[in-house]
Amino acid sequence: MWQIASLVLEHHPIKNYPPKGEHIVAFGDSLIVGIGAGSREKGFIPMLAKRLNITIINKGVSGDTTYDALFRLSKDVLDEKPDIVILLLGGNDILKQVPKEETFVNLHSIITRIQSRGAIVLLLGIRGGLLTDQYDDDFATLAKATGSLYVPNVLLGLIGNSALMSDEVHPNDKGYERIVDRVAPVLEGLIVAVPKTSATE
Repeated sequence: MWQIASLVLEHHPIKNYPPKGEHIVAFGDSLIVGIGAGSREKGFIPMLAKRLNITIINKGVSGDTTYDALFRLSKDVLDEKPDIVILLLGGNDILKQVPKEETFVNLHSIITRIQSRGAIVLLLGIRGGLLTDQYDDDFATLAKATGSLYVPNVLLGLIGNSALMSDEVHPNDKGYERIVDRVAPVLEGLIVAVPKTSATE
């Protein structure tokens, strides 16, 4: 347990750590929805919830840019009063050629608004393009600047691998399992850090 929890604090201080409870919301685009999976139960978030035996509220919307997400942040996330928010956005900004600076300004705003309500943000990075990575270290820089927990490029090794992808940008079941493998230990580290009194209330 200690080794898992230590992953959370490995790189920089995490804002609002430890979490106050286990109310978790996943916020993002089609990768959060689970497009490309064989069934509704086989998407990334259902797989993650099953792996850790927890409940995760899925607030993914296919096609969302970071700008779109800002407009539904209050209703879909803040009104839920989460303790932990899994955040995965940016892919549609790339596809729609949104300037990188705008993407990360929007992400910064989303993160700080979530944190202002006392929740921890678990930021999931993505590759900034199919051929080249225009995002480079931007996700890591954002995570450090905001005190977000961070999992680098969750699509690493998936893009271009037909055995793991259902199309050019969406994983299949096996691909989503790879993402779960990367995210689950970090999320578990947060969950085991929840004060026992909060977890049982």
